[in-house]
Amino acid sequence: MNNHHESEKSPAKPVRKGLHPKNLHNQGYDFPVLVKSHPPLAPYVKPNAYGELSIDFADPLAVKTLNAALLNRYYNIVDWDIPEGALCPPIPGRADYIHHMADLLEFGLGHEQPSIKLLDIGTGANGIYPLLACQIYGWQCVGSDINPQSLENVATIITNNPKLKDRFTLRTQHDKNHIFEGIIQDGEFFDVSVCNPPFHASLDEALKGSQRKFNNLARSRGELKATTQSPTLNFGGMGAELWCKGGEQLFLKKLIRESQEYATQCRWFSSLVSKADNVKPAKKLIRKLGAVDVREIEMKQGNKITRILAWTFM
Repeated sequence: MNNHHESEKSPAKPVRKGLHPKNLHNQGYDFPVLVKSHPPLAPYVKPNAYGELSIDFADPLAVKTLNAALLNRYYNIVDWDIPEGALCPPIPGRADYIHHMADLLEFGLGHEQPSIKLLDIGTGANGIYPLLACQIYGWQCVGSDINPQSLENVATIITNNPKLKDRFTLRTQHDKNHIFEGIIQDGEFFDVSVCNPPFHASLDEALKGSQRKFNNLARSRGELKATTQSPTLNFGGMGAELWCKGGEQLFLKKLIRESQEYATQCRWFSSLVSKADNVKPAKKLIRKLGAVDVREIEMKQGNKITRILAWTFM
């Protein structure tokens, strides 16, 4: 990551390849500015191997505190917090998703669009997509989740930020076999639905994935002792956030199939797809079910490439 912290008078830094041009995080993290707006971040900020200010991205608490600082500084969200073990989303990448959805709906920044309605499937304990959509574009958002504890946490964030109260509502999915059913109500219409599907097929696989990520981070920092330490699941996930039976592939299938039943109640359906192999079969199924337009949007953050699949029956 490009974590230069030149003073604000210094010449503009090059835009990092990949992030959306409207993304506020195009220049990397300005740690002095973040610490100023969110002092609890200070203890975590230290020069890295290259002598640039950074945090330890393998430390769950450091990452969570960085998120709270980013949300505070750039999106006017105070007291954002998540329970231990909950999924901690990278804010730049999450903001990218929302900007790409605005492009899809053909909206520019600069004026609020309170008439636009977004549905977040599996909003998790972090509520990140609706929070960003409310604050960047002024959209009306609904966040759904199967885990009541996750929703309780998001409800607390909303309470701490009273301006969100009329814009961001929460709904519980009571049936694990359904995604839209029981959430999208009769006669209700959404402009876009977003989703960050659970990508592991089991808890065991999720833990192995976390160990891999931990080892990669350690290697990039030149620590070889990492393999002896057990990973903390800071890439977090309270069960349903991280894994589901059949993993991402099966979840996508379910999401796509059920989207057809709500074809007239949502203009654009979308989902993140983290495994490249899952894109082709998903697109095939979307077309088979009669979608009139399918888009694959590539997002790049650092070395990581993720994709958004978006489709519409309208």
